[in-house]
Amino acid sequence: MAGTLYLVPTPIGNLEDISRRMADTLARVDFIAAEDTRVTVKLLNHLGLKRPMVIYHRHNTRTGGQAVVNRLLAGESCALVTDAGTPAISDPGEELVAQCAGLGIPVCAIPGPCALVTALAVSGQPTGRFTFEGFLAMNKKNRRAHLDALRGEERTMIFYEAPHKLTATLQDLADAFGPDRPVTLCRELTKLHEEIRRTTLGEAGAYYQENTPKGEFVLVIRGAEPAEEREATLEDGLALVDRLRGGGCPSGTRCVRRRRSWGCPEISSMIWR
Repeated sequence: MAGTLYLVPTPIGNLEDISRRMADTLARVDFIAAEDTRVTVKLLNHLGLKRPMVIYHRHNTRTGGQAVVNRLLAGESCALVTDAGTPAISDPGEELVAQCAGLGIPVCAIPGPCALVTALAVSGQPTGRFTFEGFLAMNKKNRRAHLDALRGEERTMIFYEAPHKLTATLQDLADAFGPDRPVTLCRELTKLHEEIRRTTLGEAGAYYQENTPKGEFVLVIRGAEPAEEREATLEDGLALVDRLRGGGCPSGTRCVRRRRSWGCPEISSMIWR
């Protein structure tokens, strides 16, 4: 019978945030799969624990993941941990969980610290609907495509960012969403120098041009205002028919009735009576 993979969150800054259940799980499993054993051993020392560890991170997901799976299939239990926060959230643990799920290996998630939820709760931005976007791509083309896809996003958006890339990222965000878009920058959450800065993208960019960013950041950005809907007038319809005919559509009226088959994207944005 296969063992169980436990997803064990670790404190994102304050070691006192670890729960009794997290500590008990770490003490009970056969081995721990850690992102960085040097970081994890500090947590184990804090808890007074000594457990066997293997390395699992984004550079060895294939070999390291298969080694973990083989031991799980042999009946051992494993705790997957990251340096900070919840495993498998914007983390290569996602691949290991998917692999285990495909093989029928039990996976148990232990609730605990998570930077994105902590930042959202304290941000002062709307929390009813949100989208987690993780880290933006370093490649400029992919980054631009990512942000272009979010231009009309009405939900609150959450991003992670490292200090050395923050200034450039704030500029890209301001270009995409406008400098007046509200943003909350959460720095060093739960740590001694925790800072919550509620401002706009433009003001944040200017501030960090003058003040060197330090520590890890979570950016919580307010979504776009809902697009104003209006009922199409007769004049709108006539103008659209003229454009469709000019673009080679066989018949504006027939295209309206058969918009799916003709594939006219402009029609879908109008209300027809």
